Amino acid sequence: MDELILVDIYDREIGSAEKAYAHEKGLLHRAFSVFLVNGNKMLIQKRNVNKYHSGGLWANACCSHPRKGETLECAVHRRMAEELGIDCEVKEVFSFTYRTAFAENLYEYEFDHVLLGSYDGPVSLNEEEASEYRWIDIGKLGDELVTHPERYSSWFLIAAPRVIKLVEGERG
Repeated sequence: MDELILVDIYDREIGSAEKAYAHEKGLLHRAFSVFLVNGNKMLIQKRNVNKYHSGGLWANACCSHPRKGETLECAVHRRMAEELGIDCEVKEVFSFTYRTAFAENLYEYEFDHVLLGSYDGPVSLNEEEASEYRWIDIGKLGDELVTHPERYSSWFLIAAPRVIKLVEGERG
């Protein structure tokens, strides 16, 4: 049973709760979103249609929650390996809080740590997590976020523009 880390608005740990309960009650919990780039392309994944929320929507390379007693860094590397079959260096670039109601008694209320890394190796997708992945040109992704936001997860719509701005700023 996955115990999520409950936090306050400053990301200070205030307790824990079973994953399903935290989502049913809309409890604020710690999460992370990993963004991977290779040159002018970003790795995105299409969530498995059978996921309990946001199934069939495009999202960042990897996202999840640290478990009770697990550091953010350990959780990030564990999930990159489990979801994508990869490991690479990432660094936290910002964090944000968001709340999305998917249905009655199904909420995502997260303090989301956003991490960014560069990767150019193979991807071994875990099909229980995602049905497909693609490397998308960052300019094209920016256009799609405007013209087809319904294809993307709620947290990705918030975080991706900030990540794109950071990546484009690094290029100068």
